[in-house]
Amino acid sequence: MTTTYVLLILVLYFGALMIMAHFTSKGADSDAFFTGNRSSPWYLVAFGMIGTSLSGVTFISVPGAVGSGYFSYFQIVLGYLLGYAFIAYVLMPIYYQMNLVSIYGYLEQRLGFYSYKTGSFFFLLSRTIGAAFRLFLVAQVLQIALFDAWGIPFEITVFITLTLIWIYTFKGGIKTIVWTDSFQTIFLIGAVVISVFLIKDKLELDFSGLCKIVSESKYSQVFFWDIKSSQYFFKQFISGVFIAIVMTGLDQDLMQKNLTCKNIKEAQLNMSVFCVILIFVNFLFLTLGALLYIYSEQNGITIPAKSDQLFPYLAFNHFGIVAGTLFLLGIIAASYASADSALASLTTAFCIDFLNFATIKDEKQKNKQKLFTHIAFTFLLFIVILVFKQINNQNVITAVFKAAGYTYGPLLGLFFFGLFTKYKVKDNLVPFICCVSPILCFFINLYSKELLGGYVFGFEILLLNGAFTFLGMMCVRKK
Repeated sequence: MTTTYVLLILVLYFGALMIMAHFTSKGADSDAFFTGNRSSPWYLVAFGMIGTSLSGVTFISVPGAVGSGYFSYFQIVLGYLLGYAFIAYVLMPIYYQMNLVSIYGYLEQRLGFYSYKTGSFFFLLSRTIGAAFRLFLVAQVLQIALFDAWGIPFEITVFITLTLIWIYTFKGGIKTIVWTDSFQTIFLIGAVVISVFLIKDKLELDFSGLCKIVSESKYSQVFFWDIKSSQYFFKQFISGVFIAIVMTGLDQDLMQKNLTCKNIKEAQLNMSVFCVILIFVNFLFLTLGALLYIYSEQNGITIPAKSDQLFPYLAFNHFGIVAGTLFLLGIIAASYASADSALASLTTAFCIDFLNFATIKDEKQKNKQKLFTHIAFTFLLFIVILVFKQINNQNVITAVFKAAGYTYGPLLGLFFFGLFTKYKVKDNLVPFICCVSPILCFFINLYSKELLGGYVFGFEILLLNGAFTFLGMMCVRKK
């Protein structure tokens, strides 16, 4: 793949995004930016949410992880079913009934001012680090595939990457993103499906042969029953339930799309369809991973030391220009679909939750504040990505990304306390509880083998985090 070829792909891809942004943002005001005028077609939202919920991390990590974890990740995916049902029939009716723009407004009405600000702050922190991490990965791919050949520094690559996102989201916001994410999801799913069929042809298999070779391989093991293992079924299934609840139902990014539907019935239909598609797509990712390892074994190809490198290594070096093109488009689509909605949701949460946007009557002033906030978060992402570059240690960066996941635990505790108790709390103490809880969980996770007789935490650390927050709030409840 020459640099000219790669550049042509990028120009065509982003040209299509700009055209979509132009037509979808016509006449857009602040209401369109934040809520899409509550007129988005439910099926478009359902399909576009696939690209948002996945990312460049998923695109390369899930296939790579099949080598050591086999299909165990699918145990988590099965848990999503129950989690999404809870979102559709418990959380979303509340959000629609309260007519929320930022979902953290629920915390203000139920628990108080400080709980509200704390919930929104933890979202802003988590999503900023998460979005920066995902963009850091795609910027690295673009740097290797294109900009290194021209001697362009990484900082310029990041600047161009963020500028492109800012251009097609600054005016239409969520109204535009509902459409652009659906467009990008096509490339994401298409890249995985076609990659599977390319490998099938490389292995000289028909479709039934493909199914047979995957199902009979050691990689296709789905269920694990060793209770001490991080892959134990009930650990992963229950974790999947709460991951779905927290990272979709309690996350402004994904819920903002749901709240653009016309009514609660369409939003619930959207969630059901999204759930089915997401399970199918995740199974495709796992199948692709098994095929990557099978192909490598049959052709004597040395597996890269880091499993994340397997898919890009084979795509660029062994599968030809079509596979390389698909990989490039797939990881860009996955990363940008996740990052553009993150930028819009960060802007929304800050404007609504911290700038009291709803009290402003003048539309010009609203647009000015919205524009300034949108630029500020774009710049913040730029700074965080450059910090990752300066760290220059993939293990450290991954640890920072995982640490950001700890901040979703307090959101789980806050919302569950509000939903399943009738207590009021000493609201001014809630920020302290929400800060202590993830710190405790971090150290428990670090020393779990010594403290708990060899027990290794997986994703269920999220539940412990939420439980600590819940118990802390019980301690400061008002009698």
